[in-house]
Amino acid sequence: MAKAKVPKRPTRDEFVLEEIGNQLSEAFYEKSTILLTVWGREESVRGIIKTMDSRTGRVHIETTSGLDKVPFMDIMSVSYPRD
Repeated sequence: MAKAKVPKRPTRDEFVLEEIGNQLSEAFYEKSTILLTVWGREESVRGIIKTMDSRTGRVHIETTSGLDKVPFMDIMSVSYPRD
């Protein structure tokens, strides 16, 4: 039985990945609330970065519903909420 085709994550060049990393680092050190667009998720993730785990490649974000561990490679964009 064949597996269902899962759409591949869009590829991004090293400059885009570096910019996302810089934005995450800045938000982490300033303890800012951020809004992440994550590949494969309908809704954005909103919260404050608690840790960035280089071993697992995940960003741990404290949200209103608890701790969300988002893989770095799945983060498509970082923004700051306007409210």
